[in-house]
Amino acid sequence: MTDEELVQKAIEYRKNSYSPYSHFAVGAAVLTKSGKVFGGCNIENASYPVGICAERTAISKAVSEGERDIVALAVVGDTPGPCSPCGMCRQFISEFKIPKIIMANLKGVRKTVTLEELLPFGFTDSDM
Repeated sequence: MTDEELVQKAIEYRKNSYSPYSHFAVGAAVLTKSGKVFGGCNIENASYPVGICAERTAISKAVSEGERDIVALAVVGDTPGPCSPCGMCRQFISEFKIPKIIMANLKGVRKTVTLEELLPFGFTDSDM
C-alpha cells in the first residue's frame, strides 16, 4: 500500500468522526507489517478527557485484532498544514514504535516524519 492510499483510508475514516463539541474531525489509518489496514476517527465525549483521538482508535483496533507490528500511520484533519498528532497520541505511537508517520490535510499537504522526529526523547520501555 502506498502512502497516498493510506492517507485516503484516513480521509474515509475521518467521515465517521463524532466531534459535536470541537467540530474538529480527524481520521487515521495504520498499516501493519502483514499488510492489514486499520482505521479510526476521533470520538468526543461531553466529559472531554473521556474522548479518544483517531490515532489511538486506529492503533487500538489493530492491537485488539492481534496486530502489533505497525509500519506506518496516516493522520488527516482539516488543518492549514499537515495534521499533527497531539502529545498523548505521540506517546501512544511511541509505545508501538511506529517508524513512519504521515501527517496530512484535506488540501493535499503532506509531511512524513520518523518516530524520532515526532517525539524526540520519548518515554519508552528502556526508561523503566
